[in-house]
Amino acid sequence: MPARVLDGKALAERVRGEVRDEAQALERRGVRPNLQVVLVGDDPASAVYVRNKTKAAEECGIQGDTHRLPATAPEADVLGIVDKLARDPAVHGILVQLPLPKHLDEERVLLRVPARKDVDGFHPENLGRLLAGKPRFEPCTPAGVVALLAANDVPIPGAHVVILGRGPTVGRPLSVMLSQKGPRADATVTLCHSQTKHLHMQARVADILVAAMGKARFVQPQMVKRGAAVVDVGINRVLDPTHPKGERVVGDVDPAVAELAGWLSPVPGGVGPMTIAMLLRNTVRAAGLQPG
Repeated sequence: MPARVLDGKALAERVRGEVRDEAQALERRGVRPNLQVVLVGDDPASAVYVRNKTKAAEECGIQGDTHRLPATAPEADVLGIVDKLARDPAVHGILVQLPLPKHLDEERVLLRVPARKDVDGFHPENLGRLLAGKPRFEPCTPAGVVALLAANDVPIPGAHVVILGRGPTVGRPLSVMLSQKGPRADATVTLCHSQTKHLHMQARVADILVAAMGKARFVQPQMVKRGAAVVDVGINRVLDPTHPKGERVVGDVDPAVAELAGWLSPVPGGVGPMTIAMLLRNTVRAAGLQPG
């Protein structure tokens, strides 16, 4: 039997409806949630992500603007915009779209975003709160993964979760979230990376397998236990002469895994929409924490 689809698009629509209701409740109190985006450079993928985020925000009643700078912008200019937004009491959330051009110090820029406006959940204070089990804003993609599993009744407590990829935006925070106490956690987590020995064997024993390595179709059927839940976080562009754009987006998981897995998230339409939904949820929460 083919895997059940972890439909992020449908769940994200439901979450966005909840966010819309929360935004309207805040507006009745005189607070209009405000999300500001800083986009440096002309990377096509980043431009698409920002467009999707701002459109979704508008539909949920969240106002905001995108501040665009050229790829050659000096770091002082980028920091100046972030500092200005940080001081503005009407701004509740600041999103610096990653990746930044290589001449910019990504860590320095992100640290200029105040923790209470860090709706991406990357600030050290927010990551520290997450580690302590008292999160303010959970990182958006990991939060989307957990919500997707929970909404589809994938058993998490007691499960063996294997995460492929230890990156700071997905793998590491997700390992913390799933290993803590709670109805959507209490898992035993193995965090794998490029130096993990016998990685294929590690993946094979997972009840829940999360692929976040950024390698197209890396996870093959022989790496998946029958009936496992497989979450594909990868977004990779591969050449495809049959596609109108000459390329297509694929995940880190080979589609053939669907014949073996119990659940599988599609790419696109799985984790991606949930990431945006969690960003909007964090923005509304930030608005509730700050004076309007």
